[in-house]
Order: sequence, then C-alpha cells, then structure tokens
Amino acid sequence: MTDAPRLETDETAAPLLPPARPSLYDRFTRRLGEDPRAARLYAWLGPAIVLLIAAVLRLWNLAAAHDLMNQFDETYYVKDAWTLLNLGYEGSWPADANDRFLSGDVDAFTDEPSFVVHPPLGKWIIALGMMALGPGSGWGWRITVALLGTAAVLVLMLIAKRLTRSTTFAVVAGLLMAVDGLAISMSRVALLDTPLTFFVLLGFLFVLIDRERTMGRIAETVAARYDGDEPPSWGPLLWNRPWIVAAGAAIGAASAVKWSGAWVLAGLGIYLVVTDALARRRAGVLLWPTDAVRQGLVTFLLFVPVAVVVYVASWTGWLVTDSGYDRKSGGTALESLWRYHVAMYESTSGIVAHHAYASPAWQWPLLLRPTGIYYRQDAFGVDGCQAANGCSEVISSMPNPLVWYAGVAAVLYLAYRFVVARDWRHAIVLTGVAVTYVPWLFLPDRTVFQFYTVAILPFLLLAVTFALRDIAGAHSADSYRRLTGQRFVLVFLGVALALAAFWYPIISAMNVPYDFWHLHMWLPSWV
Repeated sequence: MTDAPRLETDETAAPLLPPARPSLYDRFTRRLGEDPRAARLYAWLGPAIVLLIAAVLRLWNLAAAHDLMNQFDETYYVKDAWTLLNLGYEGSWPADANDRFLSGDVDAFTDEPSFVVHPPLGKWIIALGMMALGPGSGWGWRITVALLGTAAVLVLMLIAKRLTRSTTFAVVAGLLMAVDGLAISMSRVALLDTPLTFFVLLGFLFVLIDRERTMGRIAETVAARYDGDEPPSWGPLLWNRPWIVAAGAAIGAASAVKWSGAWVLAGLGIYLVVTDALARRRAGVLLWPTDAVRQGLVTFLLFVPVAVVVYVASWTGWLVTDSGYDRKSGGTALESLWRYHVAMYESTSGIVAHHAYASPAWQWPLLLRPTGIYYRQDAFGVDGCQAANGCSEVISSMPNPLVWYAGVAAVLYLAYRFVVARDWRHAIVLTGVAVTYVPWLFLPDRTVFQFYTVAILPFLLLAVTFALRDIAGAHSADSYRRLTGQRFVLVFLGVALALAAFWYPIISAMNVPYDFWHLHMWLPSWV
C-alpha cells in the first residue's frame, strides 16, 4: 500500500484573510430588519432628534440682536409686516422709525402707502409672530421664520426618505441642514428667504408623492389596453392628481413670498411633463410624445391656476382696502394690481447699485462673499466685554464650508451619474438645483447676495446625501468595501459637526472676542 500523494503548496502565497466583520452600521440595520418594532421606533425617533436639534439652534437666544438689520431688508419687512397687520397694506414710516420701533413706539407709522417690491405673504408670516408675541422684541418678528426654518428640515427629511428609502440617510440630510450655518442664520432673521425655501421644499415633496401614485397607474392602465402584443396608441389622461394641485398651491405660496418662486413653478412644470412623457414611452404608448402633450395640458390646469389663485389671494389686504400703493391706479382692483406689478418689476430690474456684500451668482459655488447680515463691536469693558481687542456679535450667512464645497462637488457627481444611469431620483435633485440657481446667472448686473443660496442649500445637501450613500457602499458590496466607505462617511460627518460648532457663535449673534470672530475669516473676501 502506497502513501497518498501530497499536494504541493506555495509557501510564499499570501495567507487567506478572514472575512471582514460587518460594520456597526450593517449590524444595526440587520437588527432593524429583524425587529419591526425597533425599526418603527428608529423611523420616528431619528428624525425627531434632528428636528429637536434644528429647533434649539434656531430658537435659542433668538432676540439676541435687538436690531432691525439696517444693512439688509429686515428693517423693511418687520415694519411692513406690522403695518400690514394694522392697515391691511404696507404703510409709511418716519425717518427715525427704527429707533422708535426698537424703543417700543411701534405705532409711529402713517396711513400713507409705501411702495414695496416683494409680494406680501412673507410679511404676513412675519406679522403672525408679532400678533402672537407682540412687536416688542426679536422674538415677535423672528419666531415664525425660525419655525418655518425648523419645519424645512422636517420636509427635507421627508424628501430624502422618499428618494433614498433609508431613514439613516434621511437623518443625514436633515442633520446637515439642521446644523448648517446658512440655514440657521437665515432662520434667525426676519427675511423672506427661509419662508421661500420652506414652500419650495413643500412643492417638491408634493411632486414626489404624486410621482409615487402616478407612475404605477400609467403602467397598469397602458398594460390593460394592450391588444395582444399590440400596444395602445394613447395612454390615460390623469385628472385625479390632488398632490399636483397641492404642489401648485405650495409654489404659488413661494411666489407670493418672492417672485423667484415663479422660476420653480416653471421648472417643476417642465419636470412633470417630461416625467409623464417618459413614463408613457416606457409603458409602450405608440404616440407617447403627443400623448404627453395631452397630459401636459391637463397637468397645467391642475398645477398653474391654483398657484395663481394662491398668489393673488396673498394680496387680499391690499385688494379689500382703498389706500394701498397704486390701489386706485386702474379702473378695477385687478387692473390696479397689474399696474402695481409692472412698477414693481421695473423697480427690481433696475437694482444694480453697489453693495459691500454683493455677490453675483457665478461666485456662489465658490463661496467668495458670504453676507454679513449683522455686526456689532464693543470695546473692552463695554457691556461686560473682557477681551483686549473688543467683542463682536455677528450674524453671518456662512454655510458649513466643508459641506458647501462637498455639495457643489456632489452636484457635479450627480450630473455625471444621471448621464450614466438615468436615475429619476438624481433628476429631481438636479431640477431643484437648476430652478433655484440657474436663473440668477442670467442677471449678471443685478445686485444679489450669497444668502439667496439658502433656497439652493437643501438640494446641495440631497446631492451630498446621495454621494455619501454611494461612498458607504451598496448592499451587494463586500464587508471590507462597506466598512471602509462607512468609516469615511463617519469621518466626514464628524468633521462637519465640529465645523458647525465652530461657526455657530458667529451666525447666531453670540458675544465673542473679536479675535475669535477674525479666526473664522479664512479668505480675505469673507471679512
């Protein structure tokens, strides 16, 4: 009996490594998959914690800056809101109105009308806060904007959850906005851009809900109309789309805050027509381009008229009184309103004056000139200042620099991924960036500011969220790839949170040493 032959082995070969242990996140998600009760708890507790963080950062010491931000339009919007509440239209104020208002003389206005260049809804929102809490401090004139800024974080998480189908990445998107300096600072002043952002996000959320309801209906209806292997020439005309009506109302409200909402109305309208057309082509409709035009007319009737109704309704105070600016310039109230709008357009199109914080739209991705909305400096010994070089209170519209630049890069990445994969989720994020940013590029001579980008910010954060999800690794990737990717994501989030804490004092009017403020001026143009 002979010995069995031995297998030759290569002693120089690398030893086989044991499989990498699943990451903590992978073990966590596996646990959630096995425990529906834990999954339900996480689905509401995670977003609730983020929402609480957002509320605290926006509401804490909200009235710290007892000022009407003379450099920017809080000085107009607060007083306009107060006269809207008292007169139904924007009234005029004397030259020393700010000092009198801040000292408690809030009734110094006259019944003479004031010419304004923005629709009234945003100012009515500010007025609600003063009606509830009084006009005596910043709490009254800033509370509603702060609450809408907090609510915008919730709406962003709802959008992210629908796009990613992940509570974790919805929480990531919400957390990045909850702690972002631009989002926080614009929620702590009585300006119009946070209400605009809220209504824009609400419109996008409603469009997403409509998409969930509609795409399947188109496919099912077209499939039922097949004659054997012969596809139908026409698809269904869908009138029962309440979420499109709701989206139109939301974007109408956005336009009633600032006219830039109209760009969103146009962009989302195009998005709806294109997605309907592609859905009909995928389903096999023979005449899908013509069919999409038919449905486009229906969508227009569902989407646009309600936006117009909401917009006009925001002018109710002006319409039902007789003393508003240009109120009797035409034969009818609506004719007068039209003439007033012509005057508003002519005025806004001519805003080309130099401003120290002006930043044309091409600069926005580079973050060259963030807006200094409020600045106060006290010398040593004044109001308890113990810093040798004095103390500063600042509200700067500075986004988290790491997240901002990552967001710009993520938008480019998402555009590339859309070209490669044609993912509809990437398309709607890119649509959001396009409608809130691109139109400003066509106004190169207009005096505009970096803080306008608060409406773009949520879509940049959605792009970052998609990029982080891809970096974290697909479920089909091996454990080592996912572990490495998830570690990178955790480091990114950790640094982002540290930077958010570092910047918070100078976006919230905390009293800090001047040298601490200057430590944040990383670029000469940031000063």
